[in-house]
Amino acid sequence: MSEQQIRTVVEDWVAAIRSRDLEATVANHTDDIVMFDVPPPQNGVRGAAEYRATWPPFFEFIATGARFEIVELQVTAGAEVAFAHALLHCATPDELRAHPDRRLRITLGLRHEGGRWLIAHEHHSFPLAD
Repeated sequence: MSEQQIRTVVEDWVAAIRSRDLEATVANHTDDIVMFDVPPPQNGVRGAAEYRATWPPFFEFIATGARFEIVELQVTAGAEVAFAHALLHCATPDELRAHPDRRLRITLGLRHEGGRWLIAHEHHSFPLAD
């Protein structure tokens, strides 16, 4: 049951990003979220306010027609903590044509709080280009 609940959290998060819905994007996150993202800052984003501020520029990227979709999602859940790792298409159509095998890698750490699974940590990366 927990694994399916976490899958739903992740899938809903991706859907919220694709629809550029800020409230839904940040909804299932802890107040002390830590995110290590592809763009700066190098030391990460810490806390709900900083996390929220990262999304409007990415939504502009999505508005250009960029894809953001799960290719693969794996979940490991315990009673109080869990993690998920995923591969996603995250690129414009031209970028996908030029590099069809390139994937965004995301690892999420989740905590079970108040009967809900909340994302407490995100790590996003792309492999280094050849």
